[in-house]
Amino acid sequence: MAAPKCSVLCVDDHHDTSEMLELLLSREDYKVETAATMEEACRLAMKNQFDLYVLDRRLPDATGLELCQRLQELTPGVPCIFYSGDAYELHRREAIAAGAAAYVAKPDIDGLIDAVQKLLANSECATTK
Repeated sequence: MAAPKCSVLCVDDHHDTSEMLELLLSREDYKVETAATMEEACRLAMKNQFDLYVLDRRLPDATGLELCQRLQELTPGVPCIFYSGDAYELHRREAIAAGAAAYVAKPDIDGLIDAVQKLLANSECATTK
């Protein structure tokens, strides 16, 4: 029986970004789903079990900060990473204050993959492999 893969939900309203994240994280052997809105992300989080969330700061129906806080309420203990074009230190501090475990500025995809790997390295989904 194959070990379960770590499951990641990527939330970004730009289809190209979501598609790229899905492709790159799948290559790293993660199971990836995508959402474009806070509503869609919350619906998926209640329906499926995720090990990590990757969030943009700007969504059509909410901010990534609001989504991070909501996901913390819905699924306590599941870390959030922000992957955003908003690259100021103020944005990073706001995200960390909202409960994010990491903040990576676009387009640093290597930094994002590194943050994902670090956060999931000791999780149950990674240790069952």
